[in-house]
Amino acid sequence: MASTFRLPSRLSRLLFSWRSSFQRPASPVREFSQLRFALLDSTEKLEEETLQWYSPENFYPVKIGETFQSRYQVAGKLGYGGYSTVWLCKDLQQHTYVTLKIFERNSAEGQRETETHQHLNSLGTVDHAGAKLIRKALDSFQITSAEGKFGCLVHPPLGISLYDFRTQLKAKVLPEKIVKLTLMHLLLALDYLHTEGGVIHTDIQEKNIMMGIEDTSILADFEEEEKSNPSPRKISVDRIIYASRKLRKTKQHGLPILCDFGQARYGSNTYTGDIQPYIYRAPEVVLRMPWNEKVDIWNVGVLTWDLFQQRHLFYARDSDKKSSDGHHIAEMIAFMGPPPKEMIQNSVYATEFFDGDGNWKGTIDIPPISLEKLEANLEGEPQRLFIQFLRKMLKWKPEERESARELLDDPCVQGRYVEASWMAAWEFQILQNLADQHGCYTFITMR
Repeated sequence: MASTFRLPSRLSRLLFSWRSSFQRPASPVREFSQLRFALLDSTEKLEEETLQWYSPENFYPVKIGETFQSRYQVAGKLGYGGYSTVWLCKDLQQHTYVTLKIFERNSAEGQRETETHQHLNSLGTVDHAGAKLIRKALDSFQITSAEGKFGCLVHPPLGISLYDFRTQLKAKVLPEKIVKLTLMHLLLALDYLHTEGGVIHTDIQEKNIMMGIEDTSILADFEEEEKSNPSPRKISVDRIIYASRKLRKTKQHGLPILCDFGQARYGSNTYTGDIQPYIYRAPEVVLRMPWNEKVDIWNVGVLTWDLFQQRHLFYARDSDKKSSDGHHIAEMIAFMGPPPKEMIQNSVYATEFFDGDGNWKGTIDIPPISLEKLEANLEGEPQRLFIQFLRKMLKWKPEERESARELLDDPCVQGRYVEASWMAAWEFQILQNLADQHGCYTFITMR
């Protein structure tokens, strides 16, 4: 029987005391000016107030300078989303900056995101490169007020989103080499989620991929700017609504990190119900069929096109610009041909668009388009490889789509730029050259 070695209690106390003596004391609470700010028109909607479903009692009234858990002091507002507000905070205990995400009261998305992060954290140390490409949750807690309880997540700070990164470029599309690098990191993240975590993200879009921060001085600058030039705000009866402050631009970006797990699922083999941004919905979701992790693969295929082309792959709207399943399916047929007959037979909803033999009976014409006709950035062999890569993801039947791990070996991702490891130094050198050629920024990669 194995025995456990234990230090004598007196020696253990001395060791603890010795370690504690080297720990820095907590930082003092900062002072933020309550004067000299621009007061905005209280009748105009600002930030989260512009959400159609906004209700004041559902959003916690955060104040800049406020401290939560006797630890996280709010330095300024970074932004807001569909069900949360996001703040830069100073962790007074660890002497570092963190991001605090405060969810709407009783938010189902907030609960799902918190539970997903708790599940991922429960996996412990995982020997998978993709684990480093998922946004971490450092802490979670609840704020209790007269209005109710508000869930909170604490994350490491991240920089701009992939959407902001792309739209800063003159061409508004990512250069081919950066698309390859982004895909490599995204597919690694998904392989980790799918194979190690059993998690389906379901909401992969540019705004949910954010760049790591290498130049941490932009965080201290953010705090100092808030002190010297307080954010504009509007004051209502029971709260202050702040205008968000952007982080200072930098030419150093870290790894692309997959974020926002408010729509994620885990714990089952298949699921049902609507998911994904409309133009990224997989065929089985549009046809109201059960779905699994392969919806993420379809999502990556459509996103890949959107990163590299001047238009979205799918429009999926009618003449009144309203979302339309019929138009969406018609476009899918144009790109992939008709769906397999057995898929139609397994979807009650499909009978609105197909007859018993699988023929299209929709009132919408199949548009005369194809991937080959629409692709405008490549030609010859590079175009063939790119479209071949897309077709490995854009398939009617989920089981025919390649997995994230299989896609990592595709020549369109690896190409002539990769010889051995995805973490090799070639990444840094390639992107250093791209900075001048394309007016974009430099990624700092893991070594």
